[in-house]
Amino acid sequence: MPDSSLKAVLDPKSIAIIGASDNPNKIGGRPLVYLSRFGYRGTVYPINPKRTETLGYKTYPALKDLPETPEVAIVAVPGDAALAAVDECADLGVKAVVLMSSGFGESDPVGGKEKERRMVERARAKGTRIIGPNSQGLANFGAGAILSFSTMYLEAEPADGPVAVLSQSGAMAVVPYGLLRQRGIGVRHSHATGNDCDVTVSELAAAVVEDPEVKLLLLYLESIPDPENLAEVARIARERDLPVIALKSGRTAAGQAAASSHTGALANEDRVVDAFLEHHGIWRVRDTAGLVDAAELYLKGWRPKGRRLVAISNSGAVCVMSADAASMAGMPMAKLAGETRAELGRILPSFATTTNPIDITAALLTNSRLFGDILPVIAKDPAADAFVIGVPVAGVGYDVDAFARDTATFAALTGKPLVVAAPQPNVMTRFKAEGLPVFTTETQAVDALNQYISHLELIERVKAHRADAPFVAKPRDRASASSTQVMLNEADSLALAQSHGLPVVAHRLCRSAEECVEALQAIGGPVAVKGCSADIAHKSELGLVRLGLETPEEVTDAWHGMERIIRDSGNRFDGVIVAAMRNGRREMIIGAHRDPVFGPVVMVGDGGKYVEALPDLRLLLPPFSADEVAEALARLRIAPVLGGVRGEPPMDLAALSEAVAAVGRLMMDPAARIVSLDLNPVLIESAGEGCAIVDAVIFRESANDTMGNK
Repeated sequence: MPDSSLKAVLDPKSIAIIGASDNPNKIGGRPLVYLSRFGYRGTVYPINPKRTETLGYKTYPALKDLPETPEVAIVAVPGDAALAAVDECADLGVKAVVLMSSGFGESDPVGGKEKERRMVERARAKGTRIIGPNSQGLANFGAGAILSFSTMYLEAEPADGPVAVLSQSGAMAVVPYGLLRQRGIGVRHSHATGNDCDVTVSELAAAVVEDPEVKLLLLYLESIPDPENLAEVARIARERDLPVIALKSGRTAAGQAAASSHTGALANEDRVVDAFLEHHGIWRVRDTAGLVDAAELYLKGWRPKGRRLVAISNSGAVCVMSADAASMAGMPMAKLAGETRAELGRILPSFATTTNPIDITAALLTNSRLFGDILPVIAKDPAADAFVIGVPVAGVGYDVDAFARDTATFAALTGKPLVVAAPQPNVMTRFKAEGLPVFTTETQAVDALNQYISHLELIERVKAHRADAPFVAKPRDRASASSTQVMLNEADSLALAQSHGLPVVAHRLCRSAEECVEALQAIGGPVAVKGCSADIAHKSELGLVRLGLETPEEVTDAWHGMERIIRDSGNRFDGVIVAAMRNGRREMIIGAHRDPVFGPVVMVGDGGKYVEALPDLRLLLPPFSADEVAEALARLRIAPVLGGVRGEPPMDLAALSEAVAAVGRLMMDPAARIVSLDLNPVLIESAGEGCAIVDAVIFRESANDTMGNK
């Protein structure tokens, strides 16, 4: 549960402003204007030793001169004065500080970060939490507690509403706010946490998500240093049926470098971020538009049962482009029932199209009732899950008010998601007045609809798989940069995998030429012979792999040759492995490692020699089930091949999914001490015939190091 300091900073009973200014356009003056203008009901204490009154408020020379200890303090003074102010707040028992001052980790990654660390250490010792530094501030419009200096709240008039926006960036706390207000959507929370030296954006979000008035949470993240808090946000949100949308920047190397210089953040590895957010049901968008475009759909409370789309327009071109957009988004066009088409044919002119998409044609100009007549017919068709209405041209001669009313009635009647594409501002305004989500183009409309439906599908999948509390990476679950890692030889790697239920190819570790001959006779030829050494990860480069051997002479020769190569290279010689030859129908790869932030991460994908040049893989975060692996495999580019094409039978995806799930359990086993593993290739057979791990490389933390870290 969020601590009392975070609850206080969101709805404080009293606020001190250290560095208060009588200039409303300065950092120390703007919050005073907002607190007065937007209805804050608590007590405000401006602090400035050079004045006795500031913008109508009685002003005090120092924090110690106040008649009471304020719950929250804004620090708007520079440099060392800011550090001194934070220390004074902590000494007096202020619950939380909003530190607007800059010049910390965002500008000096070494010295600035060290200043932050020492400041937080001193404040935490006294029970004080810090938002910032380099924070634009916090704004709770439900309570009138506007502890911010952003100009945006003067440009876009605030209105309390169901959306919360939290960001590590000042700009990205208010840009989505401004876009939402342009759409007429109210925003309750707009918070910028800055450098996150103490309270992180995820930790603050865990407090905000408990606000019963919040129905949609938007996050801008430049790093995720505390995934456990974000996982908790997602858990609470799922319990409340509250969607969470995140824009995580730093997808590219250039973006990661910019993030580091912006908030002092260390951007996380992007594919792992994707996997983490998906694991917890958080929808990740690529840009600011993605944060806000579908907001109205989320707030309608629609619960679609599928993703089949019906498009209706008075333009054939819009019908075609709507179908294109739907196809690209993976939304099939609904096939209308014969009765529906027959009834539409009786209403529409003969040259109109009654198949889906439905082209009303320009006949709408002469008969404005066409919309109202056909929509109830379509509403009865069970095939439709969602609708897009395209009105590219309307105006004089068109009864746009009737179109908008009829569409709103239709949406209410079906209870299914509906979006409107109307590029003309005067037409757009009429549909918006009826409470309908309106977009400029049909592509934007379909994309927003697809995001909304896909996100709800993701949330339902996560709810089904996360009946218990979600796994959260704890410090001991993460890879330690200072830990000592040891590589197991292939025989020990295969044995460890097999002991945890993984399907390993039949093999024997042989320590003499005679044992190699015995293994050949027991396994049956042909066999593969591989040199085994805990010092060598890539055997083929040294000539330590020989395939298709069938005679005692061949395996004996392989033994002697590999022993000589390994010993001459100065590496440990652990013997040779004699293994059954397996061909399989396709080579797959399973890998795993301990991420320094997110803990265990498991990878599955297409294998073979082109795996690095043409990567086709999915990441999963334990715990996960075999069913979740199957869902991930279905999203690979090679999924059609795995399912069987051109008369080929499907491959054994069930066996592969079970193997990947077993790797997930292995990575979660603290006794295994796995840092990373690479199972490549994993040969998959036809359905019912299983799969087999042919090679394995596993790195573990040494037992001594693990004990020391405890």
